Amino acid sequence: MNEARLRALRRDFLAQDLMDATRDSDVHGTVAVQARQSIAETEFLLDIASSQPLVKGVVGWLPLCSPDVDSLIERFAFDPKFKGTRHVIQDEPDDFFILREDFNRGVARLNEHGLVYDILIFERHLAQTIEFVDRHPNQIFVLDHVAKPRIKEKIISPWAERIRELAKRENVYCKISGMVTEADWNDWNPEHLRPYYDVILSAFGTGRLMFGSDWPVLTLASDYETWVHTVQTFIADLSADERDLILSGTARRVYRL
Repeated sequence: MNEARLRALRRDFLAQDLMDATRDSDVHGTVAVQARQSIAETEFLLDIASSQPLVKGVVGWLPLCSPDVDSLIERFAFDPKFKGTRHVIQDEPDDFFILREDFNRGVARLNEHGLVYDILIFERHLAQTIEFVDRHPNQIFVLDHVAKPRIKEKIISPWAERIRELAKRENVYCKISGMVTEADWNDWNPEHLRPYYDVILSAFGTGRLMFGSDWPVLTLASDYETWVHTVQTFIADLSADERDLILSGTARRVYRL
């Protein structure tokens, strides 16, 4: 069954797919985030954003290790829908890729253009990610998928301690996303996820958390509406203003939407 679900992801997902997925979830704006390490995909996402009002911004991929990174950043930063960049650190064979000097030179060029950097890592990368963030104290970072803790195995340490340490850096924000696909795809419920949500809430506070879907990867373990309902359940005991921050306010501010 899991292989069939993976095969279903191996296609292009277009604007109509997004509209269909979000139709029953009261979603009025999204940020499209890269999945492939190619400029062609970045251009593809920006083309969608230019014609689809539901896509308010794009976090694309650029070759941040390239000697030509300055000209590439300037080329894309001109587009008002281009909000930031991401590199799939989790797929790099070198667990210390995030500390490479050429990569960090590229990241250091983002802030002057007002661009966000989204961090995509596994739990095992957290220690070196803290060192990476400390090299860029003025850069805005968004941690994707709560750094992918080992939810399926019900392991919370040392992930929790390292998340709390990372969250001491006030230039780091965190998306509530990617949790169901780190749980058992076929047998998860919100209570399996809640201990991990509780950690990020206490670490980042409501002002530095934002809803994220991780769609379409989300569909390996959930549908969009179920995930929205799950997050709404988690935040139900917060104030209306705090809920608004998590559901939209923080993302609007961080990504300048």
